[in-house]
Formats: sequence, structure tokens, C-alpha cells
Amino acid sequence: MTENMTENMAWLGRDARRARKQGMPAVTRRQRARLADMVAHARATSPYYRSLYSGLPERVEDPTLLPVTDKKSLMGNFDDWVADRAITYEKVRAFSSDPDRIGQRFLGKYMVATTSGTSGRRGLFVLDDRYMDVGAALTSRALASWLGPAGLLRAAAQRGRFAQLVATGGHYVGFAAYSRTLRAGGWRSKLLRAFPVHTPMPRLVAELNHYRPAFVIGYASTIMLLTAEQEAGRLRINPVLVQPAGETMSTDDTDRIARAFRTTVRAMYSATECTYLSHSCVHGWYHVNSDWAVLEPVDADHRPTPPGQLSHTVLISNLANRVQPFLRYDLGDSVLLRPDPCPCGNPLPALRVQGRAGDILTFPANGGDSVQLAPLAFGTLFDRTPGVELFQVEQTAPSTLRVRLLPAADADPDRVWRAAHSELTRLLADNKLDHVTVQRAEEPPQQAAGGKYRTVIPFDRAGTRP
Repeated sequence: MTENMTENMAWLGRDARRARKQGMPAVTRRQRARLADMVAHARATSPYYRSLYSGLPERVEDPTLLPVTDKKSLMGNFDDWVADRAITYEKVRAFSSDPDRIGQRFLGKYMVATTSGTSGRRGLFVLDDRYMDVGAALTSRALASWLGPAGLLRAAAQRGRFAQLVATGGHYVGFAAYSRTLRAGGWRSKLLRAFPVHTPMPRLVAELNHYRPAFVIGYASTIMLLTAEQEAGRLRINPVLVQPAGETMSTDDTDRIARAFRTTVRAMYSATECTYLSHSCVHGWYHVNSDWAVLEPVDADHRPTPPGQLSHTVLISNLANRVQPFLRYDLGDSVLLRPDPCPCGNPLPALRVQGRAGDILTFPANGGDSVQLAPLAFGTLFDRTPGVELFQVEQTAPSTLRVRLLPAADADPDRVWRAAHSELTRLLADNKLDHVTVQRAEEPPQQAAGGKYRTVIPFDRAGTRP
């Protein structure tokens, strides 16, 4: 394909609009051609894929012909996986360890994003401009379809300000993209402001009341906490759109947000590995951007799961990022593909997701009140603590936290604990939770039945947790 020679933001937007207008046959043609192009590119530039695909046909348009990959195998073969031979794991790790370089271009070309993840292995991701442009084009198109001309005019009347509720202090994809936009300057940078999710709620409410955003985008658990503040009358904003992301939302959750803010609510189901994977519709289904991604619900043996049934896991292929190809990658979530056309009229495949629910911790506070902390507040804390490979915070009593840490192989466990304890104590103090006891666990983080790690586990008041 020579498509990438002519791609730019305007072309990408027009192509996505044209594909959807023409229906699923046009979308599928693009998907098959882009998959074949990505497989050929991976074979030519990545030693890992060259070996993995050695027995496959010369041209592959059917994703089921490809072997399954996962974070453990790809990260374990990082230097052979990446398509640019100048990139190494150590270079990316050193770059991502420096908070002053968030949003800078790695090797002058790429954006770096990290995840702690729930699979037990940190992710180091390198994103090229093509990937970022495809994501921006698909998101812009979704925004226009959600709001329509009247909604866009309302947003303009409110100065078009975006409030991004993000994890700061690390190379997380949302904050890295935000920082990159600020570094680039221009009109887009004047419309954005990041609000750290670990900000104590009273201060976050005051700052949002002052900023008065037209758009509120960010982690679902933090948006749910802000919804309660809006219901109580402490938060008083009038956004045109609220867009939760990063964690699973029920229709009850999105309906509650819509009522509290009296606005349109649309969610995203995505991952750092494919940020543009899907966008929700008015009926609460996530529509997969199948012209630029392949999504396969599968059983435990990676065989297709029929529509209408929950899958064991889901495999995705990112058809845009050429520097670090994700092909038939096990994302680990359970999804249900809609068996009939969605009543919203969008021809793209529609799904519901079961997984990645946000676990909000609730603590008793002075005066009979309570304080709630979103899980991402803990995630950002431990991610910026040197030497933490994996963490798990369990609320074993209303005012007790048990912390399980897996230190990196070359780290001093006692030094890592002291640093983590200091950060956690500061977070609690900032939220007037000095009375909460923090315990150091001897055991490492515990896996759930599905093999993932719940990084934050709320107190089980019903006593049902095994």
C-alpha cells in the first residue's frame, strides 16, 4: 500500500467518514488491506515477527492466521520486537524514568508511554506520528458525531476548553500526549488543561469551578467522584460533553453522569496499545473503529466467541503504529459482541465490556463524613516510586491499608518500601486521612482467578471476598 505516503489529519478524517458512509464492506476492505500491510511491514523490520511469521503465507489478510502475542512475550523480546533498530529497551526505560522528558520526542521522532498494567508486567510503548494522527482523526470524528453542529456551537460559546483528568508525573499516554501538545504550542495548547487525579477533591472541585470546561475527559472513577460533587452542588460546571475512559462503566453510571451534569456522556473502550479502539454511542455500546483496528473476542483457546456471548479474552491488532506493531495481542478483557445491528445506526461492530472496573476506596473521616480516593491516585503514586515492579493496595478495614510490593530485581526492598510509604503517607495526609494505618505485607501482590492483578481492592463490608 502507498496510503501512508498521502496520509495527513484531513485525509484520515475524510477517509474515516467515507468508509462509514459506504458501510461495513468498505470498512472491511480497508481493514484487510491495512492488516496485510502491517504484517508485511512487521516481517520486514522486526526480527521478532520475522521469526514468528516464518511459516505464514506471503500475504496475510486474515488475522486468525497469526499467532497470538501478549505483553509478557513482547516485552521479553523488546529489542527484536520494535521496528526501528535504533530503539532498545534500555534507551526507552532510561527516557521514561525521567519526568522532565514527558512529552518530548524520543530519538526526535516518537512519543513514549508507560503502563503499570494488571498483567503483572510493566508496559513500555513507543508511538509514532501515524498512530497519533489516526487517533486524533478518529476522536475528532467521534466528537463531531456525538455533538452535532448545535453542540459544537455550544462548546465554542464556552471557549472550547478541555479539562483532562489524568495521571500526572509519569509517561502515561494521556499526560504524555497533553504534555506534547503544550510543548508544541499553538491554538490547541490554549484549549487544554490537565487536572491530576490525585488532587484532593475539595481543591479539584474549586479548580474546575474556576476553569468552567466545555469538555470533561478522563478516568471513569474520578468522573464518578465528581458526579457526586455535582449532585451535592459543590461542583457547578456545565460541560457540553463528559467522556469517561480507562475503566468499565455501566449504563447506570453513564445515566447518572448525564443527569448530574445535564449533558451528553460518551465513553471510550481503549488501551495504550490502541487508544482509538472504540467509542460509545447513545445506546451505550462501544463501536470498534474496524478500519484501523481488528478486535477478536475469543475463548480460552483463542477460538472465536460467537456474538451474544461473553468472551474469555479479546485480541486486538493496531493497524496504525508501525514502530511497535501490536498484532493479535491479548488484551485480557472479557467482551460481548452485539449479534444484531445497533439501533444507533452506526455500522461498525458494537460491543460491551466486562473488565477493568475502577475500585474506589472510601474512608471514614472526621465529623461522620467520608473521603473517597480513585484507584489511579494510588497508581500514579507507585508508578513514580523508583524500584516498584508491581503493587497492590488492599483496604482490609475501613481505616487500614495493606500494601503488597514486588520490587524490581535490582532494587533494595527496604529502600523501595520507605519511598513508597513516604509517598502514600503524603497522599493520605493531603486528603486529611492521617488516621489511616498503612501496613507492609510480606507476601507479593496476589493474582485474581483470571490471572490479572487488582491493584486496588476496597474493603469488603459484606465479607464475601475469599
